[in-house]
Amino acid sequence: MSALGELRSIGTKKVKGGSKAKTENKAAYLFLLPWFLGLGVITVGPMLASLYLSFTKYTLLSPPEFIGIDNFIRMIGDERLHNSLGVTFMYVFVSVPVQLGLALALAVVLNRGLSGLSFYRSVFYLPSLLGSSVAIAVLWKQVFGGQGLVNVLLGFFGIEGRGWISDPSTALSTLIILNVWTFGAPMVIFLAGLRQIPQMYLEAAEVDGATKWQRFFRVVLPLLTPIIFFNLVLQIIHAFQSFTQAFIISGGTGGPADSTLFYTLYLYNRGFANFDMGYAAAMAWFLLVIIGIFTAINFWASKYWVFYDD
Repeated sequence: MSALGELRSIGTKKVKGGSKAKTENKAAYLFLLPWFLGLGVITVGPMLASLYLSFTKYTLLSPPEFIGIDNFIRMIGDERLHNSLGVTFMYVFVSVPVQLGLALALAVVLNRGLSGLSFYRSVFYLPSLLGSSVAIAVLWKQVFGGQGLVNVLLGFFGIEGRGWISDPSTALSTLIILNVWTFGAPMVIFLAGLRQIPQMYLEAAEVDGATKWQRFFRVVLPLLTPIIFFNLVLQIIHAFQSFTQAFIISGGTGGPADSTLFYTLYLYNRGFANFDMGYAAAMAWFLLVIIGIFTAINFWASKYWVFYDD
């Protein structure tokens, strides 16, 4: 075969291969079409609509009236909004570190090769599946109520209980405990990370005379920092979005004395109780900015404390 014939043969094969690739791409896009439709209709569409509504005065009973940035300026003087931010920040800054610390401690214990590991892992993970449900929030309200399980247990030791949920000084603490109790998801992720640490590092440290604590803090913990960072980002976002627990325990009011008024709960009240949907949309975008700022700070700070294999 001449050189010209070989070139023609190669060109024909490329054309056929390109046609096959285009056909496969069309099939892939066809299968992805429901996902793209869902993304546009369920996610992107409502986000754009809420962005527009954040610049309007909209009460659900009348057409939106464009008012510019008045809703965002209004936030500056909203005392209840400021209080809800304080409650939310307290909830996030206390519950997330405690939750991750407990999850890591239990993951280390389970990683030591306990018998029945699958059973314990399932039991500890179960609260994460139920923690944000209405049923658990109702149960939690009963546990910390005036005649609840906590006061019954304290009564056995002669200690007089209190209305933990009805007391402004302790109501938020009950929600923090509830969030800490749902440590199962980060624990499972920590356990998977611990299983991926090469044993040769620990054996080498042991040969060098390192104690158990030294091996943990100087070998295990640095290698686990990417997992800690991953869990930290996810749990902060999840904590900022918490709503169900506060809504059920406070009866949707954020009481007593706004001590459980999460930002999301106040947003809900403004939008669906007061029909101030334009202001609620502005609050939602402000929450998005807050979460974005904290996520960006975490990624910026990660270069100082997160260590990767390279």
